[in-house]
Parts: sequence; C-alpha cells; structure tokens
Amino acid sequence: MIVIACLDDNGGMMFNHRRQSQDRMLRAHIAALVGDARLWMNHYSAQQFDAESIQHLNVDDAFLQEAVDGDYCFVEDAALAPFERWIEKIIIFRWHRTYPADQHFDIDLSGGNRKICESVEFTGHSHERITIEVYLR
Repeated sequence: MIVIACLDDNGGMMFNHRRQSQDRMLRAHIAALVGDARLWMNHYSAQQFDAESIQHLNVDDAFLQEAVDGDYCFVEDAALAPFERWIEKIIIFRWHRTYPADQHFDIDLSGGNRKICESVEFTGHSHERITIEVYLR
C-alpha cells in the first residue's frame, strides 16, 4: 500500500478527534496523484473528498486491512505501525505550521528504514506553502 498523510511540523495529525487542517489544493493534488488507482480512506476522511473527482474511491473504516499493493490509503487518524511491513511508499504533505496535536504519525521517517526520494512544494489554497515528501524503503 501507498500511504498518504498530512503532518504539521511536529508530526501531528489530529487534535481532539479532529483533523488539524485541510486544503482544497491538497485534495486536488491527491486526486491527480492517485489517478486511476484505488484510494482508500475511512468515513471521517471521506467527508472532505468529492467522490466524483476520484474514480476509485473506497470508503471503509477497516481500509488499512483492505488495501493491497499499489493501492493508496489516505490516513488521518489511524495507527500505521501495525501495518508498516505492507507499506511500500509513504507520501507526506507537510503544512509548515505547528498545530495542537494529540495524535501523531507513528512511523519513524528519520530512522534509516526509509529514504526520502522526492520533495516538491506547491502553494495551497489556505496554506502559503505545502511540501510533498515521498519516502521509499
């Protein structure tokens, strides 16, 4: 599976059971990124996506158990460490801001198991700068 997550400067993902932020340009980037591939997410995350813009949108609260090689998974509020051995690629969208957080990304991207192979910046709608980082094993 290919994981997509949005993180603040401290690796935060959620605060008080809510996403830290969102950006419509980021959603457009995700739609273009996944193309014709399947994109999995839970019901909470699906609320911010337009099903018409993503051809193969799959919504299931157990989506990490359902995804197979080559499938994309948009993760906002799920622990990834139990699924790490099945993750072939991690795509991080960085907000370049610090938000309150009580749930953090639980895979160490600096520990040497994964290497950053791509980094691209774009201007969001509500964020001056968003960076996409792609990590491979």
